[in-house]
Amino acid sequence: MRKYANSYSGRVFNDKNGNSYSGRVYGDRHWKIPFFVSLLVSITLFTTTIFGLYSSSYGRDQVQLDMVSFARPAESDGYFVESDFQSFQSNGFAKNEPPRFAYLISGTKGDSHRMMRTLQAVYHPRNQYILHMDLEAPPRERLNLTISVKNDPTFRKVENVRVMAQSNLVTYKGPTMFACTLQAISILLKESAKWDWFINLSASDYPLMTQDDLLHVFSNMSRNLNFIENMLLHGWKLNQRAKPIIIDPGLYLSKKSELATTSQRRSLPTAFTLFTGSAWVVLTRSFVEYCIWGWDNFPRTLLMYYANFVSSPEGYFHTVICNKEEFRSTAIGHDLHYIAWDTPPKQHPVSLTVKDFNKMVNSSAPFARKFRKDDPVLDKIDKELLGRTHRFAPGAWCNGTSADGADPCSVIGDDSVFRPGPGANRLQELMNKLLSEDFRSKQCSTKS
Repeated sequence: MRKYANSYSGRVFNDKNGNSYSGRVYGDRHWKIPFFVSLLVSITLFTTTIFGLYSSSYGRDQVQLDMVSFARPAESDGYFVESDFQSFQSNGFAKNEPPRFAYLISGTKGDSHRMMRTLQAVYHPRNQYILHMDLEAPPRERLNLTISVKNDPTFRKVENVRVMAQSNLVTYKGPTMFACTLQAISILLKESAKWDWFINLSASDYPLMTQDDLLHVFSNMSRNLNFIENMLLHGWKLNQRAKPIIIDPGLYLSKKSELATTSQRRSLPTAFTLFTGSAWVVLTRSFVEYCIWGWDNFPRTLLMYYANFVSSPEGYFHTVICNKEEFRSTAIGHDLHYIAWDTPPKQHPVSLTVKDFNKMVNSSAPFARKFRKDDPVLDKIDKELLGRTHRFAPGAWCNGTSADGADPCSVIGDDSVFRPGPGANRLQELMNKLLSEDFRSKQCSTKS
């Protein structure tokens, strides 16, 4: 690969004759230095060519070395380009230390308290968190959410919770939802180099186990695995989602409204196969980096395609991962949620209540949705599954005392030590099933 696109700045360094530089840019230095350096390099290359010491394979290796060094500045960790993509995948982003999660928690008008409750239930000092309240929420509510995060003593000390300054108008079935997700991922990649999996939740989601449970189980897993429900898009969904041409009003209006549909229909793509699944995912850092940076342009091609696609949040990541050889084998077809549906299923899932509690626990899933605001089942989950009596679900990192009703999590201890409970055992049983050869062999199947 002779032409190198700087994946951080988006520029390509070519001379006017189409030749590519290997990653070093001289800028406005005095002409003498680059002249003599170029002369020396030319003489060296000419000499080695004469003696038969220069080969095409050496040239490729040298170009790759220059690209890697240029693409990995000191402050970055884990960014990659095409040249070292295979090595990045082969080691599974292995680390000796326990993993970290990066959460997006999203909400709309009236969701600020629910978002804070979900945040506190999934909080752990090791993780990163970003909150997005869409533009439908009034400015005062968005401001109050920001103030609540800013004034929290733990968040202020650890500095791992952010509120997106830009509020986007989000249409659930339109591309504005996954565009907002990609924006949040970009911020998380920029702000922190130390996380391994991205998890998206909404204000109507809630955990069914502690972060200690989740981190403990994921500590013993390959960091290549992407938990994303996937299935071939076919039948009535193919006709109703892929063939219409839609416009998301959230892209150009300031008030939320339904998708606009044109009278024209389009043919199905032949360059890639369409997949679908749940909009709720647990994705590796390497995969979401690929979706953001897109060194081969495939994620951007799909981004443009899904801009006019019905229920695009249930297809974009799924189609990317199942069409790329480098990532297809990493897909695990489960969204790690317990979700109940009507029969036949409607557009939105059933709201969970106390009568669903045992089903939620027996699912072994770490998350569930959707819940109504302050439903009594949330208190039952806090008490019986999370052991939550104060702001946060307790973990080994809570180093304070609970004497006289004090909050033990007000004192932060070692965040790399976990205290797994029954939730970890349930999740491990689920993982054993999901990682079995029989289950994994069916992922990204093109058989309808």
